Amino acid sequence: MLSISHRGKKMPSSPIRKLVPYAEAAKKRGTTVYHLNIGQPDIETPKPILDAVRNSTFKILEYSHSAGNLSYRQKLVGYYKKAGFSVTEDEIIVTAGGSEAIQFGFMACLDPYDEVIIPEPLYANYEGFAVEVGVNVVPITSQLDNGFALPPIEDFEKHITPKTKAILICNPNNPTGYLYSKEEMELLKKLAVKHNLYLFSDEAYREFCYEGEHFSAMHLQGADDNIILIDTVSKKYSACGARIGTLVTKNKALLSTIMKFAQARLSPPGFGQILGEAAVDLPDNYFDTTKAEYKLRRDTIVKRLNAIPGVTCPTPGGAFYVMAKLPIDDSDKFCQWLLEEFSYNDQTVMLAPATGFYGTLGLGLKEVRLAYVLNVDAINKAMDCLEKALDRYPGRM
Repeated sequence: MLSISHRGKKMPSSPIRKLVPYAEAAKKRGTTVYHLNIGQPDIETPKPILDAVRNSTFKILEYSHSAGNLSYRQKLVGYYKKAGFSVTEDEIIVTAGGSEAIQFGFMACLDPYDEVIIPEPLYANYEGFAVEVGVNVVPITSQLDNGFALPPIEDFEKHITPKTKAILICNPNNPTGYLYSKEEMELLKKLAVKHNLYLFSDEAYREFCYEGEHFSAMHLQGADDNIILIDTVSKKYSACGARIGTLVTKNKALLSTIMKFAQARLSPPGFGQILGEAAVDLPDNYFDTTKAEYKLRRDTIVKRLNAIPGVTCPTPGGAFYVMAKLPIDDSDKFCQWLLEEFSYNDQTVMLAPATGFYGTLGLGLKEVRLAYVLNVDAINKAMDCLEKALDRYPGRM
């Protein structure tokens, strides 16, 4: 008998995409579905970066350098200088999205059965990447009551074992939107240095901070060998399909190791790098309008959610997600029910059940993640649907 690998069996389904068949069936019935389940912005990809791809004149789409085109990496040096830290082109490796950057980092820093500590709720694909490379995620629970702030450092200390090799954070956070402060980042740095751990910092949403300034892991002093920055063009330029990310570190031994993985996959996407290079040339004020629009959407969705009886939603400091606690029995059942059995004026809303964002079994049953990637009018209509749905849901608590 043919069998599926243990790795394949352990690979988790995406909490963001697993309800897609139910959404498709709802649409076939004539129901409008407001997609707040996935971080796919409706903001248009900037025309200049699409034109850079359209107007390409090369005659052969060749492999690039395995670390990415030198011209792109040199431009990224300037981009990161504007973000407040100094790196060289040799400290940057271009990847097929932030996903590949995390995979390369895991493979270079951790052996099978080693452990990476991640605050939860966490980006669900971190669990998937860990399964792919054979390492174990150790979740440290943050709390909705304080907006999902960094858990006490003592909670991290309790879970550090000889197998612990790394800490991974997302800042601003997906799925909670929490923006880690300079003080919290300094605490993590001290912990990483004390226990000789790698500190991965996924900064995919760096440009979208609404209260306070973004403090990058690369701003930390005295821990160059510990720090690995993960970045991507996907969210900041609404170019998720470009599949271009970066891994940045000053750790020379780590860079040479990651290069071997980069060489094995030959090169990152060619057209994506052209797009990414053009993105660096966008005006410095490009993000002003986009950021203002996301802040308006954030304020709208948080206000609407907290006005619904029994719903609690903290105000996030960044990214474009909120986590909300609902008066329900089971978020998986509720999110499926919204698509299978509910409609209001031939409309419904698609949410992501929070169970998939927790590594600890049993958590997230009353929580959902909402991505405020639709315009304000659509968000208000989606919230009308949610409010009516909570009145009708048979599993309301």
